[in-house]
Amino acid sequence: MSADATGGAGAGAGVPRKVSRVVLLDPEDRILLLHGFEPSDAADDWWFTPGGGLEGSETREQAALRELAEETGITEVELGPVLWHRYCSFPFDGRRWEQDEWYFLARTTQTATEIGGLTELERRSVSGARWWTSEELLAAHETVYPTRLAELLRTLLDDGPPGAPVNLAPQIV
Repeated sequence: MSADATGGAGAGAGVPRKVSRVVLLDPEDRILLLHGFEPSDAADDWWFTPGGGLEGSETREQAALRELAEETGITEVELGPVLWHRYCSFPFDGRRWEQDEWYFLARTTQTATEIGGLTELERRSVSGARWWTSEELLAAHETVYPTRLAELLRTLLDDGPPGAPVNLAPQIV
């Protein structure tokens, strides 16, 4: 799984890195995912939501919008509520990453993507972006993060955003 982001593995010893992610939907309810891979092994690949670590005194909302713009070129966004919280820990690019992730719902009519504002690490580990329908995601055989994204998206589209953020099961790889 990609650190898909900026900076280090965490805020300090034992403190997970604060990450904002975006569940970006277009007018057709397709979700935008980035295609990433382990820099040392392009065959070890996956799809993931745009997002990354907070910088300086940024809020989670500010980081979500900044990361989305940097990773996709999409700036015309209506940022909605936090849908999910997740803790994850995984090896990537020769080190262990620990992250406290918040997933924001966002909507846009801007569907053209431009992956131009990537960090050096992202340039070595992100190969593109794709809009997915719920059905395509449910049928996919590729690895997708967060796990269960297909069913989480289906629930979101069927029932709307939850009244309060849902805590997803921790993922430790």
